[in-house]
Amino acid sequence: MSEQNPEGRFQQEVDAVVERYAKRGATDWRYNVLNPAPLAMWQERQRAIARLWRRLGWLDLSQRSLVDVGCGSGSGLLDCMQLGFSAANLQGIELLPERAALARTRLPAATRLHEMDATQASIESGSQDVVSQFTVFSSLLDPAFQENLARSMWEWVRPGGGVLWYDFTVNNPRNPDVRGVSVKRIAELFPNAVLMVQRLTLAPPIARPLARLHPAFYTLANIPPLRTHVLVWISKDARSDVR
Repeated sequence: MSEQNPEGRFQQEVDAVVERYAKRGATDWRYNVLNPAPLAMWQERQRAIARLWRRLGWLDLSQRSLVDVGCGSGSGLLDCMQLGFSAANLQGIELLPERAALARTRLPAATRLHEMDATQASIESGSQDVVSQFTVFSSLLDPAFQENLARSMWEWVRPGGGVLWYDFTVNNPRNPDVRGVSVKRIAELFPNAVLMVQRLTLAPPIARPLARLHPAFYTLANIPPLRTHVLVWISKDARSDVR
């Protein structure tokens, strides 16, 4: 669509995202945490998130509010509750009806779910301590749509809060439906933020065979040059404790 019709262009990208996810199917053993490699990746990420909350001094998460963009079947929100968030302070936004339906069966009734394009969600400005996204932006191939979503997410964050970002930074040559998002690009999407970056996740083509042999091999091989993802705290203030 032309730049004179951004709404039509954005709807094209929303429709394309639905098609991309439809290709992947509802379940994929490669991402199932019963599989040793995804389990190791999930455990590593949870430890990193717990370290982040401790570093911020957020030792009691029960009063913190969080919106998860692209919440899928609700796994990320369930993880939040395990770390101490209250179900009543959590919200999820999911575009795909089948994933949203599954999330409703898994999450407490107190957790609010929005089944829609996240840029259209009615989240109050400055109302959230955390707005999270896990591997959503790498599925958005339109730079303008990325920027539009980032603006919405940033608007929802209250001063002192931030965006919690987990995504990969390198392209997958076997999958044209995704594109890595560099740290430089994250900084462009959130130009007024302070970024705290952790590199995580052993490259999946390496992780899968190693973890099948023994989970310890995942940790032994997980050196920074072989990590493909970043966990980023995108802070809405410039306090020294989040640099």
